[in-house]
Amino acid sequence: MQTETASRPRIWTVGISRLRALFIDLAGAYEDRAELEVIPLAYEDAARSIESARDGRPDVVVAGGSNGAYLKSRVSVPVVVISPTGFDVMHALTKARREGASVALVTHGDTPDEIRRFLAAYGIEVICESYRSAQDAESLVLDLRDRGVDVVVGPGLVADLAAEAGMSSVFLYSRTSVVAAFETALEVAQAMRGEAARRNRLDNLLQHLRDGVVAVDGEGRIEAMNRPLAGALGILDASRVVGRALLDVAPELQGVLPAADGDVFGAVRGVSYAIHRGPLASGGASDGTIFTFQESRAVERLDRSLRSRRGAQEFVARYRLEDVVGESEAIERVRALVRRYAKSDATVLILGESGTGKEMVAQSMHRLSRRKDFPFVAMNCGAFPEALLESELFGYEEGAFTGARKGGKAGLIEAAHRGTLFLDEIGEMPPSLQSRLLRVLQEREVMRLGSTEPTRVDIRVIAATHRTLVEGVADGSFRADLFYRINILSLALPPLGARASDIVPLAIELLMQAAGRDKALALRVRSREAAARVLAPLEQALTRHAWPGNVRELQNIVERIAVEISDMPLDEDRPVALTLDHLQAIAPELFPAQAEATANASLRDMSRSVEADQIRATLAAFNGDRDAVCKALGISKTTLWRRLNAKR
Repeated sequence: MQTETASRPRIWTVGISRLRALFIDLAGAYEDRAELEVIPLAYEDAARSIESARDGRPDVVVAGGSNGAYLKSRVSVPVVVISPTGFDVMHALTKARREGASVALVTHGDTPDEIRRFLAAYGIEVICESYRSAQDAESLVLDLRDRGVDVVVGPGLVADLAAEAGMSSVFLYSRTSVVAAFETALEVAQAMRGEAARRNRLDNLLQHLRDGVVAVDGEGRIEAMNRPLAGALGILDASRVVGRALLDVAPELQGVLPAADGDVFGAVRGVSYAIHRGPLASGGASDGTIFTFQESRAVERLDRSLRSRRGAQEFVARYRLEDVVGESEAIERVRALVRRYAKSDATVLILGESGTGKEMVAQSMHRLSRRKDFPFVAMNCGAFPEALLESELFGYEEGAFTGARKGGKAGLIEAAHRGTLFLDEIGEMPPSLQSRLLRVLQEREVMRLGSTEPTRVDIRVIAATHRTLVEGVADGSFRADLFYRINILSLALPPLGARASDIVPLAIELLMQAAGRDKALALRVRSREAAARVLAPLEQALTRHAWPGNVRELQNIVERIAVEISDMPLDEDRPVALTLDHLQAIAPELFPAQAEATANASLRDMSRSVEADQIRATLAAFNGDRDAVCKALGISKTTLWRRLNAKR
């Protein structure tokens, strides 16, 4: 029931005497459409009551005659003044002429011309007078009495004064004119509530914008201002400055606001803003203007964020922990540590020889962490010159150095925001950059080259190296404070040679991956069983080899085998198989004894080839004279023939 009451327009009717009685008589008919209240006050008392009503303030006021005119200029709510219709005047005058010979029509303000023309057209003798205030009305009624007027037609105030003066009176307003005023009041109230709702929605929209916004009318007076801008200008309550000139409220904006539609940069109270000016309505500046204030720092942060988001699609962790092949005790221990460390945000140092899978482990840790939905950014610190490494890692501003990209560039540290930054071969990082990286790890903020303003970053750092960093700290090539900062959690990866039981399963997995990339190979190696048959002759050699190149070396050998298999004839009845001799030729490093014998034979063949070439050159010099050649070389003709015809 309270909701229904709150949704109905609130209308106050202000009047005394006869008009008040008419209001009360009609109120019941509007009970369902409006919250109607009759106020038995007039003039100053009525104005004071309306303005002091804070909670139950009316939407519209209905009043008649001089009372309505008085309130219009003194209250801040709309006032509907009751206007008598032509029928009201005719009806009242007809009634008055039955009661007396001399009749006067008294109205508030000037008598309407149409009434004068009506009276003249029908030859009706009526005295027409008007008043401006209650005092005027009282004097006028007494004057009419002295002039012998019998009956006075007028509003409630005039009718009451005439009765007090001993004259007959006729009330001018009819039910019809009051009903018309009520209907107008309802329309005004509904329109105002609709406008208020629209303004409220607009204000809510403005208040939820992060940027500062102010709308002004054609005269520069404030129509709306949101809290962010009010706060920036030191205004406690934005609603209290509505209607005031913007430059009076905030004189510091003088000379800062753009003079035409468009964007400018300006400083307000020491803060730099990008200020945009645009029309408030389609009519242009005459209909008002809207200004938006966006902090320059926010624009820069948004620009960096967009760059990072575009780059985030490139920085994706592809490997999962399930991709780490092996069942050995050493590799199981690695998996357990990866799962444990993934729950933490602490920096991790991964130790291991080249090719042991340090980046794969780092990606697996990232995908198990709470940062899995954000970038995984990897960088090899030993793959760039020092100057290029600095710009790639920390980024740079426009104009920071010759050749710098227009608009600058976000570094990899910024690109890893909310994700993981993987620094491979951190032991190769130049000492000059180690101190800058240390600050990033300590303060979690990065300073671009050429910038004076740091950017906050939320990153998890995973570092990796094949070097012994303790020795680097001892010889001064690696900062001790950086070492202790990155060596919070440590993870050592075993070399491939130390987990012999994992070598064959890993080789099978690598061959299956190669089959996934090569359709011809996939037709010949359709399953893991087929891959195992291909590699079966190599099992002893694979497990016996030292694998100085670790997984990367194994991958190279498997790729060679894959290329050979892809070119073999396809036979559906016979599975693919390679002979041991064939495998020895493909991967001689796995068979050191055979490789040595092959090398010696190759040297002998090379020696014979060189001898034959020398003999031919000598023959050419002696114009094919074999006797002269044999004499010059000190060999017999039989030896000469054998050397020339030896298999090359």
